[in-house]
Amino acid sequence: MTAIDTEASLQAAIDNCAREPIRIPGSIQPQGFLIVIDEPTMKIVQISENIAQWLNIEQASLLGMELDALVENGSAYLDQLGELDDDASLPCHVGDVTFLQGDQSGQPVAMLLHRNDDVLIAEFEPAGDSAAAHGRLYPLVRSFISQMREDESVDELCNRSVCFIKRITGFGRVNSYRFDKDGNGVVNAELANEGYPSYLGLCFPASDIPRQARELYCANRIRIIADANYVPSAIIPAINPRTQRPLDLSYATLRSVSPVHLQYMRNMGTGASMSISIVVDGQLWGLISCHNSEPRSVSFQTRSACELLGRVLSLQVETKEAHLRNQRMLGLRRDIVQMLAAMADQDSVFNGLKALPDTFIRFVGATGAAVVSDNECDLYGQTPPEGQVRALAAWLTRRNGPDVFHTDNVGLEIPQLPGLAKSVSGVLSVSISELHSNFLIWFKCEQARTVQWAGKPEKAVDQSGSLSPRQSFDLWKQKVEGFSTGWDATELEGVAELRLAVLGIVLRKAEEMAQLATELKRSNKELEAFSYSVSHDLRAPLRHIAGYAELLTDMEQGNLTERGQRFLGTIGESAKFAGTLVDNLLSFSQMGRSAMRQSEVNLTAMVESIRAEMKPDYEGRTIEWVVRDLPVIIADPAFLHLAMRNLIANAIKYTRTKAIATIEIDAIKGEKFVEVSIRDNGVGFDMQYADKLFGVFQRLHRMEEFEGTGIGLANVRRIIERQGGTVRAQGVLDQGAVFSFTLPIQTLSPVA
Repeated sequence: MTAIDTEASLQAAIDNCAREPIRIPGSIQPQGFLIVIDEPTMKIVQISENIAQWLNIEQASLLGMELDALVENGSAYLDQLGELDDDASLPCHVGDVTFLQGDQSGQPVAMLLHRNDDVLIAEFEPAGDSAAAHGRLYPLVRSFISQMREDESVDELCNRSVCFIKRITGFGRVNSYRFDKDGNGVVNAELANEGYPSYLGLCFPASDIPRQARELYCANRIRIIADANYVPSAIIPAINPRTQRPLDLSYATLRSVSPVHLQYMRNMGTGASMSISIVVDGQLWGLISCHNSEPRSVSFQTRSACELLGRVLSLQVETKEAHLRNQRMLGLRRDIVQMLAAMADQDSVFNGLKALPDTFIRFVGATGAAVVSDNECDLYGQTPPEGQVRALAAWLTRRNGPDVFHTDNVGLEIPQLPGLAKSVSGVLSVSISELHSNFLIWFKCEQARTVQWAGKPEKAVDQSGSLSPRQSFDLWKQKVEGFSTGWDATELEGVAELRLAVLGIVLRKAEEMAQLATELKRSNKELEAFSYSVSHDLRAPLRHIAGYAELLTDMEQGNLTERGQRFLGTIGESAKFAGTLVDNLLSFSQMGRSAMRQSEVNLTAMVESIRAEMKPDYEGRTIEWVVRDLPVIIADPAFLHLAMRNLIANAIKYTRTKAIATIEIDAIKGEKFVEVSIRDNGVGFDMQYADKLFGVFQRLHRMEEFEGTGIGLANVRRIIERQGGTVRAQGVLDQGAVFSFTLPIQTLSPVA
């Protein structure tokens, strides 16, 4: 048989084991017997096969018999079951009954009753001395409960429970073990007689207890197997005549168990066992497991005491773990408050975390952390290189899943990023934006460890194709690599809370920005309307002033003193400058009000036209024009002409101190944008003032040196930005400047 065939056979055997009908085994253990009663008629509809040995009565004569004909006042015991309400599905000792027929007639027998699967199930076993048992067990249970302390750890509590269970049951070895997140059980407490192997600290694989068995452990919290070599007693008939299906024995004390489990016990050298479930938050947290090398029965009184202790233990574990979880959450929330306060102080999520790197890393017990956005990647502590962190962020963006992602083995979970596993093993991330690829990421280094198993955790298949439990439970060590320590559930909860808080901050900021943008838009409209109105109304009087000043100069030139003529000239020049300023303001205010009309623009022709318009401004000067191949683009021709004219005019103006001026006009066409630049060798500017260049009334040179209103470049920026582009400037004092703008490459919409 090939390795593939062997693996397939093993998987088939495991699947068959998982489907084994353990709730309806069709038989019981023989340390007692069972009858099933149709409650409305109180007639017996099913019995266990071994009832003939217990009562020495013909089986056929029992089926159809009324309960009161077999058990003295049998119907009266149902009243006690009715008082239990919801607990009626769990076996309850309703009393020691007397049989009216058979060898047990006149002898008290303990009767346990419960309802399940639409029928009444009665189990019977030797009664024993109930009064003596109560007198012995009650003080022990009371003592156990009274010794509980608030500072007692979970492991200490489990150890005390193990001692108590061993004392009242007499089993040779009693273990307590808790399940990890993978379902493996680690023995955390043990008390054993001499000669019993110790399993303290060892690990039992999750596969020892199939999923359906775990569910049954939660439903029925105590299970007894008095003899691992018992011969099961069948249920007769196999199909319940009332329900027309096999009898559900999920809650029955005598329920027969899987042959695989019995073989497992024999391989362990166990002749009898009992288990008590520890259930926390509705999940199987752990078990108290009792083993004996020889067969051993346990009275229902002792089992009841053990079950009570198991429920008390479950509540205590739940309380203690809830307390630890609350303490941990309190610490996490303190860190969240610190980080949120830093974000508020810095007015930025990223800068706030940058101010508290240690808190950010410590928050979830990590060794390193990162904050990643489209533009930034800040690393703190022990992290992978930036390139790998960005690759991880890209992978997180593409994945479909919850906002919080975590793994303790990157190599297994993210095989697409093999380099990442060389740096870290644990990753925890959370998205902090609904729109962008913004992540908070924490890292943990590998923590290689050795797991001590109770026997090699592997399964085998016997000759019949059934699952065969392992033969040895001797210590077997396994070195586990590639894993970090796990991420605690409270840490994941804390990260989710941090995400909501950050999103709340971002949303609030977005709302504030939206409100400011609305107010700014309204203010801009009002300002544009005001500037348009004022500039429009000022044009006429300023022109009148300039015009009358010229007329006065011409008409009264001979009558004015030299000083008067100078004053009159200053009035005329100032009026002309004010008129130019008003014209520019009017043009600037119209930029935000006029509609864009896109069409094809030949940049080469536009530059030649502007040069011809401005020729009077540079007549008599030596200017070397370098106009390279310029493309045809889609833009608003009137507005673009104004922007180009402003930039070329500035190049002409600021190079006039040069004996030979050089003005170079070039364009670079990319896939999505075209960039146009105007370069000169003029006076240039200091780059520390570059952010002022495109503002209204912002000048870097004195008016006495270079005339101008300070509005031209503001007009350029508004024109370009309205068409979806950007502007920028670079300069060096006395070495020239480069002004450039980009415009998106567009196509004209077809005319309908």
